[in-house]
Order: sequence, then C-alpha cells, then structure tokens
Amino acid sequence: MQTAEKGKGNNMVEKVDHIGIAVRSIESALPLYVDVLKMPLKGIEIVESQKVKVAFLQAGETKIELLEPTSNESPVHRFIENKGEGIHHVALGVASIEERIEQLQSEGIQMIDGKARKGAGGANIAFVHPKSCGGVLYELCEKEKKGDVHDD
Repeated sequence: MQTAEKGKGNNMVEKVDHIGIAVRSIESALPLYVDVLKMPLKGIEIVESQKVKVAFLQAGETKIELLEPTSNESPVHRFIENKGEGIHHVALGVASIEERIEQLQSEGIQMIDGKARKGAGGANIAFVHPKSCGGVLYELCEKEKKGDVHDD
C-alpha cells in the first residue's frame, strides 16, 4: 500500500493522546465520567492562556480532557455557543512537534498555530485547522516528560 510505505520509518502520529470534550461545567460533567463510566480523575488545572479549566480522566491508553471555558473570550466558550457541548478536538501524540508542523505546512495543511505553544500539563501543542482536515479539529501534542498528570 503506497500510503503506508510513504510514512514508514517517520511516523507522524505515535498515538491518540487525548480527546477534548467541551462542557459548560466540569463539576456537573464529572459524575458521568467518574461514577458512571468509571474513568479515574487524574487532576484538574486552569490553563490561563487558553481560558479553560481542564479535567484529566484516564480511559485506558487514551485520556479524556473535559474543557470548561473560564471566559466568554475562550475558544471553547465560542465552540459551545455555536455547536453545544461535545467533542471539541482529537489530540495526536507526536515527537518533534516543530518538525510535524513544518511537514504538514509543506503538504499544504493549514495550521492554526504556526509554532508550538504550551498547553495543559506542560505539553507542547499546536492545532491543525479543521478546514484542512474534513471539519475535525486536531491538536498535535508533544509531551516533554513522563509522570505528569497526562502520562499514567
């Protein structure tokens, strides 16, 4: 298969790191995830730069991030106003995030972030524009260290 051979040895994506879910209230959403779905809560933090409060839940090998806007200027607030609560983005774990951004741009993929920035849990992140990905918002996510709230 040509597509598989093209990327051989230079994996773009290591794994699905997490799925971001926009919620109006983490406090209201947590009982479903923790009590009903039995996902362990790994931590909660506020990411001032993104204007969100984030709850980290473990779902097997993948994490779920509940995203609650902390401001009306938050992109997550706008998302909820336009589309309602639900899946906001899929985060793809990558190595060498700057190389991945450059590679995507060289292939004509539109990026929201032209270079990596800090996200939740201290990860380096960059968003790929949904216009280039069939309407799906993808986040590239590169973890700097093991043992943080994301890496259990």
